[in-house]
This record gives sequence, C-alpha cells and structure tokens, in this order.
Amino acid sequence: MRKSTINILLILGALLSGLMIGCGRADSNNVTVRIGYFPNITHSQAVIGVANDAFQEALGPDVTVEVKVFNAGPSVIEALFAGGIDLAYIGPNPAINGYVRSQGKALRIVAGASSGGAVFVVRPDANINTVEDLNGKKIASPQLGNTQDIALRAFLKAAGLSPSEKGGTVQALPVANPDILTLFLKGDIDGAWVPEPWGARLIKEAGGKLFLDERSIWPEGKFNTTNVIARTEFLEEHPEL
Repeated sequence: MRKSTINILLILGALLSGLMIGCGRADSNNVTVRIGYFPNITHSQAVIGVANDAFQEALGPDVTVEVKVFNAGPSVIEALFAGGIDLAYIGPNPAINGYVRSQGKALRIVAGASSGGAVFVVRPDANINTVEDLNGKKIASPQLGNTQDIALRAFLKAAGLSPSEKGGTVQALPVANPDILTLFLKGDIDGAWVPEPWGARLIKEAGGKLFLDERSIWPEGKFNTTNVIARTEFLEEHPEL
C-alpha cells in the first residue's frame, strides 16, 4: 500500500472520528429518521452526509435526523430488530443475515453505497508470508458475523484452514476496530482483516504489513462493501421519504 494512499486514508479517518454527531432541529411532532453507520471509510457517504447536513437538506425541515454510530453490522441488525434505527449503512452479510433471521420481514436493501476498502494486515514479526503461515496465528476481525469476519473465514476455508472453534489451527477473534489497533501494537494478535481506515492505521501507526487487499480475490477487483437498508415498517409508514 503506497504511503500517499495511507496518508489519505488516515486523513479521512480523522474526519470520520470527529463526525459522530446528530443533526436536525425539527420539533417533536415531526417525523424522526434514525440513521446508523460506522466511522469507517466505507461509510463515507453517511459521514459526509451528516457533516454537511446533506441528509437534513434532502429530507426537509419537517424531518429530524438522528445519527447512531456502531462498530459493525451485527449490532446494527439488533438495533433495527429492536426498532432503534430506521435506516443504516451496513455490509452485505449482516444485511442478508438480518433478512433471513426475520424471514424477510424486518428490512429491505434500498441501495448500494460502496465497493472495496477492506484489507488483511499482519505484523511483520509474525512471519506470515503465505496462507500456510496462518497456522497457529491469532487473526482479528471487527465482530463475529460482520462482513470482514465472513471474508476472513471464507478465505481460511478456501485455503484448507479453519478457525480454532471448529477444530482448526487459526484463532479468529472478533474485536472492535479500536481494540484491534491496541492489540496489534501490543503484539497480542498476529493480523487483522479490517475495513479502512483501520488497515491504514495498522500500517502507519503499528508498523503492519499488507498481506492481502480484498480486491485481489474478487472478479475485476469489485465487491460490495456497504449497502443502505431500511426497516420495513418505517418504509411502509413513510413512503413519501
């Protein structure tokens, strides 16, 4: 990963971390739209939409926009099931899982939002140069069942490896993105499959080495990273939005 690219991602990451705020000033009698997203580069549409009031301008003064920030997709699905959010930016795997778990009733995918932006970074002293070197290693992902976690497990399976909870030799550890950086710096994990800007931060701040850009394992380097989902009940109640 080139230094210029890493620096751009880090700058965007700083922007993302500073924009976990709500917006909108409509009165309590008006419609409230609760939007969930992650502080990741792959959710930059949401981050920028909040920062420059684009959502508020598009929805108008009679709508209050509330923002809720999450670490990964499974938590978003639980919030949606509980009626805590109405719209969300989320990875494809949690979106599909939520749809299946609710028997197709709880949510709808209404748009695509981003492609790419996920990498597998390892510690140089972990001696991981080939897939076989992952044997006996500790590899983190943002949350059990999130898009990068599924990608990691699928990658291991394709290589003839499996996680330790299934009798395999690789410890696949679900860890929140900020904690992944901490554990990486301490040497408590050997690598991580993460969305940006966390990959760039692992390389820049913790001396990590790019092991795999997820684009390299997809046809033409294209894969869906983020969708926009809506709570079905909200769509039915507010079709005008």
